[in-house]
Amino acid sequence: MSANRWLPLLTMVALLIGWEALVRLAEIPHYTLPAPSLVARTLWQNFPSLATSWWFTLKITFGGLALAAVGGVLIAAVFALSRRVEAALFPLAVVLQVTPIVAIAPLILIYVESTTAALLLCAWVVAFFPILSNTVLGLRAADPNLRDLFRLYGATPWQRLRLLLVPSALPYFIGGLKISGGLSLIGAVTAEMVAGVAGRETGLASRILEASFRSETPKMFAALALLMITGVLIFWAFNALSRALIGRWHASEIN
Repeated sequence: MSANRWLPLLTMVALLIGWEALVRLAEIPHYTLPAPSLVARTLWQNFPSLATSWWFTLKITFGGLALAAVGGVLIAAVFALSRRVEAALFPLAVVLQVTPIVAIAPLILIYVESTTAALLLCAWVVAFFPILSNTVLGLRAADPNLRDLFRLYGATPWQRLRLLLVPSALPYFIGGLKISGGLSLIGAVTAEMVAGVAGRETGLASRILEASFRSETPKMFAALALLMITGVLIFWAFNALSRALIGRWHASEIN
């Protein structure tokens, strides 16, 4: 492993050490700012209950992301085939993207009876646009000379799609996934906080709210740490997917 790959880990360790030293030297109360060691201990002690909520958050996050990926790719293909359809519907996608999820989550929770379905829809809303816009861009990024070559040799629409358009759009699609992975997590957490749900079938956002009501700051940080770890793992997973699919032929993955 090169030195550059160690730098993020070393930076994170240095920040945690500095945080721990600050709390101890300044004698900051744990209910104001818990030390990393206390957060880790709290996470270990409460992991069985937090793990259940973590799993619920993961289901909402990846469910919304999967819906965004399928819907984004299908609609992007329609947009790429018809400029008129894109001109008619793309502004609606933009409006959906720029409207804050905090503003529309209460409406979704009113109109959708199932709380789980409402949370899933909120995660989809924030994850949909990056996949759609990136995939449209990728489908249209194919080399015009290659398009002419395929046409010259009489390639069928399926051959053009499989051999030219999909490889051209794949790096853009994965780039959209990297963005939407984190956004779907944000959407799931934000919607659950707006909903203020409680009970067994709830996610980490509910654990954070419960801990804040009880002034259990270390538990809040423990749940937040799980969310941060989840976001980082999602990004790393899509980075690994990108290297596996396009690492040997696309310039973005060639060092």
